[in-house]
Amino acid sequence: MNRFTTVACACALGAFMAAPAVATELVGAVQFNEDHAFTKALRKFEEVASECSGGSLTFELHLNSELGLEKDYFENMSQGIAIDYAVVSPSHMSTFSQKAPLMDMPFLFRDINHWNAAIDAGALDPLAEDVLQQADVLLIGYAGGGTRNLIVNRPITNMEELKDLPMRVMGAPIQTRIFEAVQAAPSVIAYSEVYNAIQTGVIDAAENEAAGLEQMKFYEVGPHIAKTQHAITVRPIAFSNATFERLTPEEQECVLKAGKEGGKLGREIESTQDAEKLAKMEADGLLTTHEFTERDKLLELAEPVQRAYAEELGALDVLEKIQAVEAPSN
Repeated sequence: MNRFTTVACACALGAFMAAPAVATELVGAVQFNEDHAFTKALRKFEEVASECSGGSLTFELHLNSELGLEKDYFENMSQGIAIDYAVVSPSHMSTFSQKAPLMDMPFLFRDINHWNAAIDAGALDPLAEDVLQQADVLLIGYAGGGTRNLIVNRPITNMEELKDLPMRVMGAPIQTRIFEAVQAAPSVIAYSEVYNAIQTGVIDAAENEAAGLEQMKFYEVGPHIAKTQHAITVRPIAFSNATFERLTPEEQECVLKAGKEGGKLGREIESTQDAEKLAKMEADGLLTTHEFTERDKLLELAEPVQRAYAEELGALDVLEKIQAVEAPSN
């Protein structure tokens, strides 16, 4: 072998050894645009996971419901097809995990401090474990933080005005049960149909946090916000376990780390911006907020339904664990 052949072989070997491993592309989905807190949480997840993995993980995030709605995302992740990561409401996990919607239970958290403390204390871990066992989907972080109120086509300020109010709720049975307990008239309607349902008089109200209200322009058909403050949202960052198991151990660690950081950012953004968004929409003349004067009555009526439902699901211990978490007062 002459000198030139030796050099050529050495160069080729060096190029081969220096070639990076093939990157793994992960596909994500979100119902909203780049400005939404959920999208920002997922972008943080992507950023941290990419940096942690040295670029071996790459990402393609589809915005604005391009790949359907959250229910579709979760079903696809459970099957290990099409979508690898997304923010999904616990209510949309109920087909697989009966326990998951406890995260979304109205009146579960006393206030924003209790909500943060419960998440940080791992009080939701038993619910995440049930989701993994039943749906083969990991919950790798927790975004959310919006305070949910009623969006109504007329002022609602007390129990008498709330009675028999036709309203939309999410699909989990606990949503229907609690709003029936507080004497409203709930029905399950797809999120994408809420605007038209209020506009056409099928329902008079829905419930959501400020970010969803703003994004979907629900104020155009429901310009009165009854401040029931019935929920502080938990919005898990979900990840397909089938995909997770195909990753290297190092990449798995990166996904778990990034999920926590993405969720933390999402909580910070939404909990901070929620009141600001609502106040701005009111200042802009898009809606009017109304204090609900009998919130204590709502809590009283909801409590026995919460316990009965949790016991029915074999998750009373989880509910009690969440309720027992202590947090500094505001």
